[in-house]
Amino acid sequence: MKLIPEDKKLYIKDLKDFVGKQVQLECWMYNKRESGKISFLQLRDGSGFVQAVVEEKDVDSITWDETKKATIESSCIITGEVVPHFKEKDKFEIRISKFEIAQLAAEYPIGKKDHGPEFLFENRDLYLRSKTPWAVLRIRNQVFLSITNFFHEEGFLRGDTPILQPTSCEDTTELFEVDYYGTPMYLSQSGQLYSEAAIMSFGKVYDFGPVFRAEKSKTRNHLSEFWMMDAEMAFYDQDMNEDLQERLVKRILKDALENCKQELEILERDTTIMEACIAKPFKRMKHFEAKKELEGDGFTVNYEDDMTTEEEIALGNKYGIPVFIEDYPFEVKSFYMKSYVDEKGVKRARCADLIAPEEAREIIGGSQREDDYDVLLKELKERDYPVSDYEWYLNVRKYGSVAHAGFGIGMERMVRWISGVHHIRETIPFPRTIVLNRP
Repeated sequence: MKLIPEDKKLYIKDLKDFVGKQVQLECWMYNKRESGKISFLQLRDGSGFVQAVVEEKDVDSITWDETKKATIESSCIITGEVVPHFKEKDKFEIRISKFEIAQLAAEYPIGKKDHGPEFLFENRDLYLRSKTPWAVLRIRNQVFLSITNFFHEEGFLRGDTPILQPTSCEDTTELFEVDYYGTPMYLSQSGQLYSEAAIMSFGKVYDFGPVFRAEKSKTRNHLSEFWMMDAEMAFYDQDMNEDLQERLVKRILKDALENCKQELEILERDTTIMEACIAKPFKRMKHFEAKKELEGDGFTVNYEDDMTTEEEIALGNKYGIPVFIEDYPFEVKSFYMKSYVDEKGVKRARCADLIAPEEAREIIGGSQREDDYDVLLKELKERDYPVSDYEWYLNVRKYGSVAHAGFGIGMERMVRWISGVHHIRETIPFPRTIVLNRP
């Protein structure tokens, strides 16, 4: 097999520019349908999918025999003319003149029949080649690009944070502990605390990386390992924080709708609501207002508690646009959040969760951070946290502390919303959950 030189390689996504011309492609055979002396081959090359047609009368016997012999997922190099698709407008196919098998694939275990999710995720290394995961993970890639480009344009520095950390960022004991040369360390839950230190040097910082939660949950909303983007901004309050988040989410949606049309079409995704989310301002409401509204809609609510799954879904469905739920009771939120006492004497966090429509639930959590050393120290003691472990974090407030705010966006939750898939495990190449640890 002779590879196509790099400067002459062509990809399926570019075929629209080569109608009426001879092309050569390196690809895999995704599917095959035969009808007498005509074969219809579904080919893929990573950039897209295309139908290729082979007629026995148009090719030599070697080429015809090769196409007949080729099995599903065989790698191949084909030559042919790009022509308009005989049925579908704005689509193209290839009339093959030469077909060469690079490697004849063994019998492929994933066929046309329906396979259960357990089988597909046990064979995730192969299932990635199918159209649905291909489309979802290309949307994921676009979300990465959108976030990176957005923060670059907004003047942020990417400041990577450690995965091995000595303390917990969130209020949870469900950490993955590792032995670090005889000292216990924990897999990161968030890079936030380190980014807070970094903004005192760089002003605006974001980090992007894997985080870990040892929650023994089997719901469709949880992964043990997932990707989080944390952003922190000096001289910001919570209103500025929410403004930035809204601009970011609209940018992500806009880029996905513009650049992932093929992927969204494969997923049969109705984009009407996402289009409305770009056009309309996001709604903002206080936690107690949200609870009161839900109570009026027939829910039995607890004004002192977090939002339940059902409550988040109901609010998202009611408004059809993202909703910022602001100022939760401080007791249900994290120690590092700025707090205040409202007119009813309730201590509240200056925070907001962004609830997306279409049952996507919370996609962003953020807050203004506590910038006063004494207040933060008092909160650590009241929650019985080991103060010595957080001494470095407290020091951020001793030397030129300023009002600052930040937020975290879960990559997989955002991708699930845009793609419309049911389970969050579909949004990451190789998911890790309480029951999934292979391949």
